[in-house]
Amino acid sequence: MSLPESTESSVKLQQYWLLLKRHYLPLSIVFGVVVALTGISLALQKPIYEAEGKLLFRKNSPSSSYLPEVSKGIGELQPLQEQNNPVDTEAEIIRSLPIIKKTITRLELKDESGKTLKPEQFLKKLDVTDVKKTDVLQITYRDADPNKAATVVNTLMGIYLENNLLANRSEAVSAREFVQKQLPRAETSLRQSESELRQFQEQNKVVDLNEEKRAAVAIIADMQRQAANANAGLADAKAQSELLKQQLGETLNSAGAVTSVSQFPAVQGILKEIQQIESQLAVEQSRFQADFPNVVSLKQKKASLEQLLKQRLKQVVGEQKLLRGNSLQNSEFDQKLTEEFVRAEARRLGLSSQIAAISNVQSSYRERLDRLPQLEQLQRALERKIQTAQSTYLLLQQKLQEIRIAENQNIGNARVISAAIPPEEAVAPRKMLYLVTGIMLGGILAAATGLILEKLDKSLRSVEEARKIFGYTLLGIIPALKKSENIFLRDRSLERATPEILVQESPRSPFSQAYRMLQANLKFLNSDKQLKAIVVTSSVPKEGKSTVAANLAVTIAQMGRKVLLVDADMYRPLQHEIWELPNHLGLSNIIVGQTEPKTAIKKITANLHILTSGVIPPNPMALLDSQRMASLVTVFSANYDYTIIDTPALNAAADAAILGKMTDGVLLVVRPGVVDTAAAIRAKEFLEKSGQHVLGQVVNGFNPDSEQYYYYRSSQSEEDDNVALAESHSPLSISKKR
Repeated sequence: MSLPESTESSVKLQQYWLLLKRHYLPLSIVFGVVVALTGISLALQKPIYEAEGKLLFRKNSPSSSYLPEVSKGIGELQPLQEQNNPVDTEAEIIRSLPIIKKTITRLELKDESGKTLKPEQFLKKLDVTDVKKTDVLQITYRDADPNKAATVVNTLMGIYLENNLLANRSEAVSAREFVQKQLPRAETSLRQSESELRQFQEQNKVVDLNEEKRAAVAIIADMQRQAANANAGLADAKAQSELLKQQLGETLNSAGAVTSVSQFPAVQGILKEIQQIESQLAVEQSRFQADFPNVVSLKQKKASLEQLLKQRLKQVVGEQKLLRGNSLQNSEFDQKLTEEFVRAEARRLGLSSQIAAISNVQSSYRERLDRLPQLEQLQRALERKIQTAQSTYLLLQQKLQEIRIAENQNIGNARVISAAIPPEEAVAPRKMLYLVTGIMLGGILAAATGLILEKLDKSLRSVEEARKIFGYTLLGIIPALKKSENIFLRDRSLERATPEILVQESPRSPFSQAYRMLQANLKFLNSDKQLKAIVVTSSVPKEGKSTVAANLAVTIAQMGRKVLLVDADMYRPLQHEIWELPNHLGLSNIIVGQTEPKTAIKKITANLHILTSGVIPPNPMALLDSQRMASLVTVFSANYDYTIIDTPALNAAADAAILGKMTDGVLLVVRPGVVDTAAAIRAKEFLEKSGQHVLGQVVNGFNPDSEQYYYYRSSQSEEDDNVALAESHSPLSISKKR
């Protein structure tokens, strides 16, 4: 079953707090050193001032509209790529080496050693950034001298503006030179296009194609009307000629006048002229009104020629009459018929000629009309070419004048909107930021140091680790001694970090309650067989096994049991020091037969007796691993309710294993922070291999404020505490926080 998140967080915080308490001194040293170094560094730093100036950029300059296509983009702030900001480009120009070097040279800037300032050093103090969503650049420079910082910013902006103006002027000069080269070519192209149009109009006799198209359509329509009238007149003339021919009959045939009249040269010439004039008249009438001078003149000529034709016909007919007068003697009526016939025939011939002329004129106009679309297309192409050449030529002339004006102007695409002034307050060092940074850095390094020390520390650090490593039943947890309780100590060594006989001196303290809980757990550990003899040992020295043995003996004795405490640690015996007893007679003396048990055993209280170690022998194991020692344990168990034997640590000697076989079991004392993981594992392996009956483990020196275990602390009387312990039926009455 998983713990709630709040409980897990609380456990983690407790673990971190425990880590901090375990390594408080090195962590404090690391934190203090870092904060001290930060303070020293802050005190040694000089104040730095930052001057600020701003430049505004226009998107278009006076030279940006020289030419729409040829020189488009001169002086314009437009990026090559859409995602780029053109103001960033100008920022890079300001940071460029030529401008930086020029600024350094003009101001004679020096470094701390008195040498000319290098561009790299200058750039470290310079910052050029764009103000978001604007066309403004912010230029800042940092220096220990506020006046110098402002001067550098203003000088840098001035040099940039000079460079910007020269760049724009050079662009204008390039544009002017380009236009001057293109202008003669444009003029030549215009003249050539005009010449081509003129040649086209002359070759194709083109004046106004649209008007000519409308006139041609009208002329063709009029020609069709005239042709219809002429055909009607021709049919009428043919009918009249046939009628006259029938009336004249044989007289006309014998005379041959009809066939011969039209053969006279005088008549033929007039007929031809009439035919030509009728053709011209047809053309002119289609183009002009009836009162137009040409139309009127042609009509007059036609009337004159018709009158002349009549006169010629009379002459011809008169001569024919003289030639035939003697032989034929035609009557006067026949003569009139003949004249009418001749006129009708002349009219027929004239109309035939007129129809032919009209047909020819109509054909020529149709042919011209069919060519008009092609001619119109060619003319439009030539006119567009002229228009393009003319527009280009005029535009080049106009832009040339604009470029010449702009070339002489002192305007760039940037200007100063905020000059730098000497700052009054320093921007660095920022004391509060430095201190906060130093504290944070000190905390981080201290935490890292703590984690490293924790990683390097192989000792057991908590009750939970002790339980996991050994796996034995946890019979008791003895809390560590608080500072307020140090008055009970007579010796400050680590072995006696808890009071030697605090159970006797302060029976109502948490320590007394912890030992009473240990005694109760031992009592109910094995309900079938009562424990009589117990070996108390530890993995390594300094874990407090002697103190635990002494206080446990006192606790059992207080419960009314008769207890014998035996000091079997013949390497570093302590019980005689704890109880302030002489050690010239003890266990070693009894084993070798120098004294009797009743002489060596000292009575402390009515229920508590102490047997010290006695004189330390050269080979303690030989004494303990003897039949005499086994018989002594049997005797002690018979005479006392409990026999508690204090033995050496498991890594120091095998005495505990020897005595463990003679007793009812081994009680293992574990002190976190003293025993490491490796020693604990070796001790467990030793106990397992030697076949010891381990009753359980007791954690000594536990800090109840730093781990997740708590104790039952009662403000009632000691008798109530005893009743509470007696009613417990579990091996361990210590609860774990959930």
